Amino acid sequence: MVDILHRVGIENSTPEKVYDALTTVEGLAGWWTDDVAGSPDVGGVLEFRFPPGGFDMQVLERRPAERVTWEVVAGPEEWVGTTVDWRLRRDGDYTIVMFQHQGWAEPVEFMHHCSTKWATYLMSLKQLVETGQGAPSPKDVHIAHPD
Repeated sequence: MVDILHRVGIENSTPEKVYDALTTVEGLAGWWTDDVAGSPDVGGVLEFRFPPGGFDMQVLERRPAERVTWEVVAGPEEWVGTTVDWRLRRDGDYTIVMFQHQGWAEPVEFMHHCSTKWATYLMSLKQLVETGQGAPSPKDVHIAHPD
């Protein structure tokens, strides 16, 4: 198994503010994709849609201002059964986001694409929390999708 790992520092924010962007439909639509529906509560399923397709995530864990964990329950074959984990902590003037998309069976080309896209969306999350305006899909940075 292999994982996608990223670390982002969000300046002049609090873990609570970042947590809100990860645990509300409005927050998620502000930085990831503007086509989000579903329940962000533990046990609920969030539905994320993008121009090329989408996926559904079941919320496994929510610890206010500390952690959010989802499991992919529908979507691309490579994603189903993987987990997306967000850990938050305060460090001076920054909220540190430790991101993991865990459990990939192997590092296929699609994983490389997804790692790059996660990085652009994490920058969108940073931008949303710092400025109030993110760059969710379809207004995100576009990269070539592997066929």
